[in-house]
Amino acid sequence: MTSRLRSHAHTVSCIKIHIVFVTKYRHPVITEDIEADIKELCRGICNKNDCILEEAKADLGTNDHIHLLIDLAPKTCISTLCNTMKTVTSREIKRRYAQQLKPYYWKPVFWKRGFSAVSAGGASLDVLKKYVEEQGYDD
Repeated sequence: MTSRLRSHAHTVSCIKIHIVFVTKYRHPVITEDIEADIKELCRGICNKNDCILEEAKADLGTNDHIHLLIDLAPKTCISTLCNTMKTVTSREIKRRYAQQLKPYYWKPVFWKRGFSAVSAGGASLDVLKKYVEEQGYDD
């Protein structure tokens, strides 16, 4: 995982976001093959949005959710990116694994509504708060 600043048009950034998508009704349907396809699809969507998919791993114990670690571009809206990833992966996974998913899903859904998105920066909130409070004293 890289934690260096990335250069963009007029900005530099290092915005790490930990995202979790959960399957509809928490059905245990994410196999290794489905996980690999989700990673591939999400990596392509991230690349189109100037983001980097750094890690992606499904919980293959419960088989009902996937964790994504994304280096977000400052111009990219998290909710738009997540909506795009969920829409595309849902459509493609349902198409590619129709027979396997048939007992679980009869509607064109794969993911539960919503998602979890948590910032995953390097410094703790206490360190950042202290840094901001001390601005202007020892510059």
